[in-house]
Amino acid sequence: MIFSFKHTKLACYSSYMSSAVAINFPPILFIFFHKQFDLSLVDLGALISLNFGVQMITDIIGASLIDKKITYRQAAVTANSLVSAGLLLLGILPQIMGAKFLSLIIATIVYSVGCGLLEVIISPIVEAVPEDGKASNMALLHSFYCWGQLVAILFTTILLFILGNSNWWIISILWSIVPVFAGLLFSKVPLNTLPKEDKKSSVSLFKNKTFIIFLLLMTASGAAEIAIAQWASMFVETALGVTKTVGDLLGPCMFALLMGVARVIYAKFSKKLNLSNYIVFCGILCIASYLVMVFVPNKYVALAAVGVVGFSVGIMWPGTLSLASVKFPLGGTAMFAYLAIFGDIGCTTGPALAATVSESTALFGSPLKAGILACVVFPVLVVVLTLTLNKMRSESNA
Repeated sequence: MIFSFKHTKLACYSSYMSSAVAINFPPILFIFFHKQFDLSLVDLGALISLNFGVQMITDIIGASLIDKKITYRQAAVTANSLVSAGLLLLGILPQIMGAKFLSLIIATIVYSVGCGLLEVIISPIVEAVPEDGKASNMALLHSFYCWGQLVAILFTTILLFILGNSNWWIISILWSIVPVFAGLLFSKVPLNTLPKEDKKSSVSLFKNKTFIIFLLLMTASGAAEIAIAQWASMFVETALGVTKTVGDLLGPCMFALLMGVARVIYAKFSKKLNLSNYIVFCGILCIASYLVMVFVPNKYVALAAVGVVGFSVGIMWPGTLSLASVKFPLGGTAMFAYLAIFGDIGCTTGPALAATVSESTALFGSPLKAGILACVVFPVLVVVLTLTLNKMRSESNA
């Protein structure tokens, strides 16, 4: 079989789906971990922070190793192998270890290293594919994270219903098969790479005020998305008083679906839309949706707001990457790695803030509403930072 760049993109898409499964499957089980393993909200929040914290450390190391010490192909195959191993350990270790929290920590570290590697390499691999429409390709790539999240929620919910909640560990083992396909594909497909950046150009990025704003925008984007994505299942169950099955299908599932739809819409109409203005619009929509989740007592309206948050954050992360790649076309792998690092800082900060505030403060009878209200600062920052970039661009063109 002859492999083309279409297969390269397929390998990237499937890797992002694998990453989405690893990141979003465990939170579906939080309610079980909370009850069966006696873990607090802070413990569960620590697992989320550990996930993205390890990814952040991996991003930092990967920026100095990938395409210098190891090839993109080696990194891609290794990353998918680690994601598979982590999901396998998530299913096995709690069954054989007495220290349940420690077993979850070990599994989380393993799959998080894999997810972090994928985060560093997948965007630049797609950016280097010899095709036009880079922004469209980037948005479409990141939509597959959403489809992976959606599939993880749907199939996990169905399998929990069929197998029973106590057999959740079997589902984790089954999910470990998915990254194997992506790893095998990456061992065969053609790969282009972006121009290698020298140390001087990397240092110059951090001396550029515009790049610093991009880093902060990535942080705010990651926090705005993950603060809801990681807590949506528990929020819907505890704050809205619905069953777990209904909560997972109507909460996180709707969040993932509309986030994916938002990215596909932008991929299709990217040439007709002003990306910066679209991000500002989505940021304002995100702020409004956060506030509806907290203050509107009607649970169905609040539930719909969870989905609208998914739509509103859909373009933030890939849109920031696209804007940065246009502004810094020679940024190379290091630029994407730096952006991923700060994105992961946001992914760590958002859920952690929600957990910390929620543990100490209840609002309208719900522990999570207070945390979500605190996290509204992140979409506010997305709007402010994007408007700042627009202003700087206008001044430079004047």
